[in-house]
Amino acid sequence: MTKHLLLLAATLAISGCAIHQKVSPVGQFQVKQICIIENSAVREGFLSAYRLTLAEKGYDVRVIPKSASPSDCAVTSTYTANWRWDLALYMAYAEIKVYNNGKLAGEAVYNAMGGGANPNKFIRGEEKVKELVNELFPSRAGS
Repeated sequence: MTKHLLLLAATLAISGCAIHQKVSPVGQFQVKQICIIENSAVREGFLSAYRLTLAEKGYDVRVIPKSASPSDCAVTSTYTANWRWDLALYMAYAEIKVYNNGKLAGEAVYNAMGGGANPNKFIRGEEKVKELVNELFPSRAGS
């Protein structure tokens, strides 16, 4: 009986350690260029992975200053992310928003801040960014 109670307690503890991911994909854009508003508070590797993945999908990427507005380009994107320490450094939260003519067209959110004892929170940040971007953006038609 004690084994069953321990197993139940462990299962409940881990199930409370949820990692959430939600992606609302953008549609096809008529333009080839995507402007990314730079967020200097986020580790450089995030922006590098984001730019590279968009380029692999056939988009021209232009990074614009943090003072820019989502309406400064036809298609603009903002991003934020943060890391936490729990035996190792891990990406705890990431958010990418995409605007078409200044209006929200899609977004991707990864949230491991409630990950607690869940070992799945220890992902490679660059790989998670690539996964989010691939789900968020369709391949360019004709690319």
